[in-house]
Amino acid sequence: MKPMAHLGVGIGWRPEIADAVERLDGLDWVEVVAENICPGHLPEALGRLRERGTRIVPHGVSLGLGGADRPDPEKLAALGERAVALGAPLVTEHIAFVRTSSPLLEAGHLLPVPRTRDALDVLCENVRIAQDALPVPLALENIAALFSWPGEEMTEGQFLTELVERTGVRLLIDVANLHTNRVNRGEDPAAVLDAIPLEALAYVHVAGGVERGGVWHDTHAHPVPPVVLDLLAELRSRVAPAGVLLERDDDFPPEAELAGELTAIREVLTATAQALPQAGAPDTAREAAKNPAAGTKPEAAAAPEAGAEPVRGPEPVSGPGPGSVPEPGAGAEPVGGPEHGTAAEPGAGEAARTRVGLAQAALLSVLVAGTPVPEGFDRARIRVQVRALAAKRADVVAKVAPELPGILGGRAPYREAFLAYAKGRPMTAGYRRDALDFAEHLLIQDLPADPAARRRLTAWWRERAGARPPRRIVRWARALAGRAA
Repeated sequence: MKPMAHLGVGIGWRPEIADAVERLDGLDWVEVVAENICPGHLPEALGRLRERGTRIVPHGVSLGLGGADRPDPEKLAALGERAVALGAPLVTEHIAFVRTSSPLLEAGHLLPVPRTRDALDVLCENVRIAQDALPVPLALENIAALFSWPGEEMTEGQFLTELVERTGVRLLIDVANLHTNRVNRGEDPAAVLDAIPLEALAYVHVAGGVERGGVWHDTHAHPVPPVVLDLLAELRSRVAPAGVLLERDDDFPPEAELAGELTAIREVLTATAQALPQAGAPDTAREAAKNPAAGTKPEAAAAPEAGAEPVRGPEPVSGPGPGSVPEPGAGAEPVGGPEHGTAAEPGAGEAARTRVGLAQAALLSVLVAGTPVPEGFDRARIRVQVRALAAKRADVVAKVAPELPGILGGRAPYREAFLAYAKGRPMTAGYRRDALDFAEHLLIQDLPADPAARRRLTAWWRERAGARPPRRIVRWARALAGRAA
């Protein structure tokens, strides 16, 4: 793979901390949630960062490349449009599924894919479709999970390695997610780092979380704990990452605290004095062990680390030195990516897509619609995931419709009412539609009980739905139909 361009140390840009981000000393780059920006109307603060030369990378959360369906062309076009608008050197997404089409269900969250041959075949084809559609290279992130799939056929390291070998895609390694999966799934982060092709590393995520009842929740709303910084050091001892980014999505701390976390990250990155391979540069020890005849005698070749998988990706291509950025038109990709056409292979069979789709639909129906848990899953962990999805759904709806908690008398009454509504009512069309459906659900039941609050909710619903709320006779009929069912 071609050497990575240097990114440095960055932070996830969020509107709530936009002013603080502009003032942070030594900030090299930022990452934005792709779905939260409009290319023609960039926030002024983000525009100022771009004007002063700060690199901006769009980070997608809705493609669902690990899902059974092929990627939505409109979503791919939208992600590519944002990359062009921001002058981004690459775009990133996740190894996850987020929805099913039969039945039509939205998770509203990143869910793990089963590490099976079928799921890998589907993922690889979806990745190649995305790579062909996007104007810049693509990197994919390992996700945090609360549960494991039964009957998995590969380890995390094997799954990621074969994904890279078959598609040439880059990896975005989230070390906080490695810690999450250590606690929740018993996976060894060091074994994952030993097994994956670190020459495919695009950059690294660092974030905070919290442990409750023996389960680690990747909240992005807590300080980065020492154990996550230790994993960053583990990774840094193996490779010099082109970039490291701090993620914070909620409960934002004072500016000085953010600056302190960035300083802690820099200290980890500079603590190791020994020379390390740059991400994207060939791993000579791995290559020598794999092919000792190529200029190295067998007895002199370095043995692969325990658990490591041999990497058979594209041949290394000469490129810029560490820390440099290729000039436009210089013949090198700015960040590196697949040489299109080098990974030609048959696509995933429709039978494999069907099997993956049925398994994902069965699981998602449990998580958002209350159907029975399929055999083999840890039922306690599935209950934790159900509660986590409902809580996140309530929180996001409150963000896209901030008037609702006020109308309903505060955060606690809103949350109680929303969780009662969400039970058995899966989201099918996004959070804004969910907010409207929630409001209509309350009005059908003549809620809120306070007439003034009900009038406010009616006005809120009418302004956004573009229609009259259901008349009393319609509300009664719907309520009776619901009870009869």
